[in-house]
Amino acid sequence: MILNEALILSALLFVLGTFGVIVRRNAIIMFLCIEIQLNAVNLAFVALSRSVGIDGQIFVFFVMTVAAAEAAVGLAIIISVFRHYGTVNVNHFNLLKW
Repeated sequence: MILNEALILSALLFVLGTFGVIVRRNAIIMFLCIEIQLNAVNLAFVALSRSVGIDGQIFVFFVMTVAAAEAAVGLAIIISVFRHYGTVNVNHFNLLKW
């Protein structure tokens, strides 16, 4: 029973994160929504590993390590963009367009 509840919560968190990335145009909010998606996947890994008996927690540590590196690099890029443009609204800057 707890597996179903954990997977439903994980799916809801992932949908919430996806909705936030699609709808919001603030780079910091989008960044936080991606972190919510990563945490939803971590919750699913842990719930399934407790149910099945495999070592899913090891994958969670790898995902958390990547998320920490992403947070450091992503926030540095957002700060750099804010210093250059004065806003973090993704509609106002187009660094990667030709």
